[in-house]
Amino acid sequence: MNAPRTRASHVFTISFPEELAKQVVAVAEEENRNLSELFREAFRTYKLERVQRKLMAMRRITAERTSMQTPEDEIEPVITRARDE
Repeated sequence: MNAPRTRASHVFTISFPEELAKQVVAVAEEENRNLSELFREAFRTYKLERVQRKLMAMRRITAERTSMQTPEDEIEPVITRARDE
């Protein structure tokens, strides 16, 4: 009895407007790739850009928080003024 084989990949069905589909095929042909290779590369690029966008957002938040903080050399005078009041 044969054991069922498991796939090493997953098949997706996607649809594109006709003009975009023509562009996809043209790019694949220009790069001598099949559509699967083209879409795998596109997804890897998308994931990388997504990580970069998240990193930039975290850097922006950190910069905003850092700019709102009192510099270390100004902390003692602020504490002294607060105690004097």
